Amino acid sequence: MNRSRRARCSAPSRLVSPRVVLSALLAASVWCGSAAEPSGRPDILIADFERADYGDWTATGEAFGPGPARGALPDQMAVEGYLGERLVNSFFKGDGTTGTLTSPPLRLDRRYLQFLMGGGMHPGQACMNLVLDGQVVRSATGPNDRPGGSERLDWQQWDVGEFGGLEARLRIVDSATGGWGHINVDHIRLSDRPLPGLLTNVARAFTVEARYLNLPVKQRAPKRRVRMEIESRVVREFEIELADAAPDFWVFLDLGPFEGRRGALVVDRLPEDSKALDLIDQTDAFRGADGLYGEPLRPQFHFSSRRGWNNDPNGLVYYGGEYHLFYQHNPYGWDWGNMHWGHAVSADLVHWRELPIALYPVAYGDWAFSGSAVVDARNTGGFKTGGEEVLVAAYTSTGRGECIVSSNDRGRSWTEYAGNPVVKHEGRDPRLFWHAPTGRWCMAVYDEFQGGRWIAFYSSPDLKAWTFHSRIEGFFECPDIFELPVDAQAGQGTDAGGAFSKWVLTAASSAYRLGQFDGRVFTPETPMLPGHRGESFYAAQTYSDMPDGRRVQIGWGQMATPGMPFNQMMTFPCELSLRTTGEGVRLCWQPVRELERLRARTHTFDPRALEPGDNPLANLSVGLHETRIEVNPDSASTLRLSVGGIDVIYDAGARELICKKHRAPLRPRDGRVSLRVLVDRTSIEIFGNEGEVYMPVYRPPELSGTRSVGLRAEGGVARVLSLEVNELKSIWLQAQEGAAGSAAAAASSPAMR
Repeated sequence: MNRSRRARCSAPSRLVSPRVVLSALLAASVWCGSAAEPSGRPDILIADFERADYGDWTATGEAFGPGPARGALPDQMAVEGYLGERLVNSFFKGDGTTGTLTSPPLRLDRRYLQFLMGGGMHPGQACMNLVLDGQVVRSATGPNDRPGGSERLDWQQWDVGEFGGLEARLRIVDSATGGWGHINVDHIRLSDRPLPGLLTNVARAFTVEARYLNLPVKQRAPKRRVRMEIESRVVREFEIELADAAPDFWVFLDLGPFEGRRGALVVDRLPEDSKALDLIDQTDAFRGADGLYGEPLRPQFHFSSRRGWNNDPNGLVYYGGEYHLFYQHNPYGWDWGNMHWGHAVSADLVHWRELPIALYPVAYGDWAFSGSAVVDARNTGGFKTGGEEVLVAAYTSTGRGECIVSSNDRGRSWTEYAGNPVVKHEGRDPRLFWHAPTGRWCMAVYDEFQGGRWIAFYSSPDLKAWTFHSRIEGFFECPDIFELPVDAQAGQGTDAGGAFSKWVLTAASSAYRLGQFDGRVFTPETPMLPGHRGESFYAAQTYSDMPDGRRVQIGWGQMATPGMPFNQMMTFPCELSLRTTGEGVRLCWQPVRELERLRARTHTFDPRALEPGDNPLANLSVGLHETRIEVNPDSASTLRLSVGGIDVIYDAGARELICKKHRAPLRPRDGRVSLRVLVDRTSIEIFGNEGEVYMPVYRPPELSGTRSVGLRAEGGVARVLSLEVNELKSIWLQAQEGAAGSAAAAASSPAMR
């Protein structure tokens, strides 16, 4: 049998220390199970899978590929927790492949067989078996049995003492073909020393007496399942890399809705020597608030969450003087997982204020994936209850399907529609929009149909009852669809000036097709066209209900911030337009005009002939900035603009814009090329010829402090027609001041009781 250590623990209602949530609980815990038998015999390594092939292990089928994988495979989430450079990973060609991997005979001459394992929880189908005389005597599987989850490997162990000295084989099996239909294994060993004992369901009662519950995080620590109960009802449940000792950083639970109420915190597994529960406390300002927005890698004019991970923007909608930004959010860790809807608002698309989380998972593992929001000004759904217009959002509940929620208080709280899910299919990421010609709501949603990737279209009179109409193939995740005039002046809207319009259908990669949409069917008029030409832009969405007719887009800026208590950011808001170019009608991006509010100082340079060796920016030192230049390449072969430690290159001969490994065609217009470049701490966004090319790139942390700039012509003379560098202010200065003030009260805040 597998010997585990189990205890259910309680605690007194008061603590000695005013700042410590949980006293030395583990010292008083009940130990269940037998004491370890000490032995000086060394461990025996059965397999570390560090070779390029499987050696004397025998593989069948396709699932395990030609050999151990170097971490994650294509289309797989990040795989962590393995040792060395390789591991067994049966995600080869996805979850649909099957196979087995069988060891040569091994002698069981230690008490315990230990291994790292992750992947899907499919007993008998995605598992590792210990086979003795043709019989399976032990079996283990991964932790994941529903959408979401993590690809992290964790230690498991079998007590094989009863088989001492016998020969057996290990057989890793993947016969599962659905979600999480794969298994990950690494570092198999025999040992006389058991894994450290784990206490299970460790609980502690408390009374809510402050705003925040601070939780310590240690990156790459095993993920623990934590639930918070209020008056015996589970109100929060999530996974977290809970620090057993000194944390890398802190995250927080917002206790505001539960003020004065009794509750309990329950952790599924804790090592017997863990100090995690001693570290947790309650404060009126969360730990680290005094340094909020001043962290070394914090983007200074791009939105990022206070703590944790953010990815896809969701529910972009304008109402009552506020631009709402909802987003995929893991409040409890640096990596993807625990998907909530975070929430921030802005009065000007530039300065952001983060609000409490909008949508929590409805159950453990039933996460709130991406979606959209609209103003139901006609109250077609009947959700309106007060004087405010009702906001309606659609999102993917990973365990149910496409769901509807409504808000009557400007997005601060949301109510589930009792008839959820409104659409149930194999897909996600519903995009709501009003189609005026038919007088109906439409939904564009990613649809995994017959093994392909499609966008499906539905319509509804009331946001509740939806009718399927059509599909179009070739788009993956996070669709968006909107109508734009062609060659209209900025801000005119789709009906302005008699300009004809086209519909734009796009998805997560930002590639798009132009065409027409009649409320039921999208009829394409172009092949798939490239969107952004960089590396750090995904799952963008545009605003609904804009008051001035603009079509403004925000994307997920995939910019890692190692060592920080937050990770990722949003791209700078851009106004979209359709413009006739030499290649035809194309989508263009430009930073919203509100960027001008961030300009602190402008350096303007006179027009000049730029000779090889000249650098008009040589004496300039800038951090956050915007550079704008218009140039005639003339006889120069190359124009090189150096900003933030990265070169932005225009190759005049090839007529290409180049940055890092990325290249995009950029033809001069009337002999001229214009560039506009935004430089933040971890990002650079490049706009060529007023947005005909949009190229966002990652600025590595080691370059975040680089302040030098340069402009050089190579191979001949270029004529600089205009050149200015605008130093930019941080959008967080006011927020920093507020955070520092609130943090001052933390020292006298009560502990969790």
